[in-house]
Amino acid sequence: MTACEKAAILVEALPYIKEFYGKTVVIKYGGSAMTDCSLKKAVMEDIVLMKYVGMHPVVVHGGGPDITRMLDRLGISTSFVNGLRVTDEATMEIVEMVLVGKINKEIVAGINDSGGSAVGLSGKDGKLIRAEPIPGKEVLGLVGRVRDVNTELIETLTERGYIPVISPVGIGDHGESYNINADHVAGAVASALKADKLVLLTDVPGILADKKDPTSRISRLRISEVDEYIDCGIIEGGMIPKVECCVDALKGGVGRTHIIDGRVPHAILLEVFTDEGIGSMVVKG
Repeated sequence: MTACEKAAILVEALPYIKEFYGKTVVIKYGGSAMTDCSLKKAVMEDIVLMKYVGMHPVVVHGGGPDITRMLDRLGISTSFVNGLRVTDEATMEIVEMVLVGKINKEIVAGINDSGGSAVGLSGKDGKLIRAEPIPGKEVLGLVGRVRDVNTELIETLTERGYIPVISPVGIGDHGESYNINADHVAGAVASALKADKLVLLTDVPGILADKKDPTSRISRLRISEVDEYIDCGIIEGGMIPKVECCVDALKGGVGRTHIIDGRVPHAILLEVFTDEGIGSMVVKG
């Protein structure tokens, strides 16, 4: 790449840097981007660069595969209902250990190694995420939903130059831990912060008009079109809760939401700082 080509890239990014300076972007980190070493490094670099150009990234991470591997190693059986892990007390102990004690600290270390300053949190820190059982889903045990988010702790950290990294573990009224879907936590955090953007990293190119054709990506989708796309099968399976998460976040005050392919190196920067982007943007209207 020539010097002129590099300069052109910076010029293209300039309007977006100006637009999002001082704005909050919540990133749900999951999928292949958490397991492939080169992708992990690219994500960490993206997050740090965003901070250095004046944005306020907030990271919410998942970790289902790691939890399953640890449960298997310990001989603890696990089962799922509608994609949610049935979580008894023994399972919750492992969930918290893996999410908070292992994955969270690995992400914090990765951001710090890339030149940033990250602080790891769970929903139990400072009553960050108050949780409650999901009504009618008692069979799931300690699987919960977000009741409210304490934004003061997040805002204090971001204002002082830190990048918050949040595990999707909530706290109940009696101090009990709850296992919460990471997409839902990211959406709730973004809504509470009135974030300018919510970015969900996935293992697909975005919302596809034809799931067999990766070039059929729908780059922009309005809330009013979502039900139609679900009814006709364009949005299906695991994409449904992600789109619903985007819709809830938009209704909660988030500016824009993005579903992007985390398997693409520097996917976050490509989506946020270029004209074309690489994923699907779900917007109001």
